Amino acid sequence: MRAAWVLLPALAALSAYYVYLPLPGTVSEPWKLMLLDATFRAVQQTVRRPLGHSFLEKEKVLSTCSESVSSEDINITDAVFDGVEVRVFEPPAKRDERLKRSVVYIHGGGWALASARTSLYNNLCRIMAESLNAVVVSVEYRLVPEVCFPEQFHDALRATKHFLQADVLAEYSVDPSRIAISGDSAGGNLAAAVCQQVISSVCYVLHYDSP
Repeated sequence: MRAAWVLLPALAALSAYYVYLPLPGTVSEPWKLMLLDATFRAVQQTVRRPLGHSFLEKEKVLSTCSESVSSEDINITDAVFDGVEVRVFEPPAKRDERLKRSVVYIHGGGWALASARTSLYNNLCRIMAESLNAVVVSVEYRLVPEVCFPEQFHDALRATKHFLQADVLAEYSVDPSRIAISGDSAGGNLAAAVCQQVISSVCYVLHYDSP
């Protein structure tokens, strides 16, 4: 019985330490969010351990990757934007069009899986570039376990800011007033964060430069 009285408080303390997550004071019902986060972490660790530490690496290998093979409809090139690898999809220029629209696309995968070079995202971006007649920039941000969050956000932001430079837009014949930032799943989360950061930076510059 004495051992149980010692173990129970110790287990309770360890559980509270595992569940606790620092959150802003404005968050309603913070304990529900903490329990949900702890559940996801526990499931991830439970699934990952039986498969070994190389589980994520094996999962990446299982995703079929596509080479940057261009066609008559779309020109595909791999580039590096401010240290971040990207894949650029360019439709052919039209005689009556000077500048194209553009989409910066950030793939999903829980910040741990998938790639801009997998067949799924390669084909998706090719279709977008062709159907929208737009230059599509697919961001190849670094993944877990190579890096931890928020490095994925930093990669996406650096690549996007680099692409938004006037000389880079001119190189790809992109209209600076017609650029979208998009993504799916975890990539949608990154796209929203990148949009907020880019807009806040522009607003700050306008405010700072105004008389």
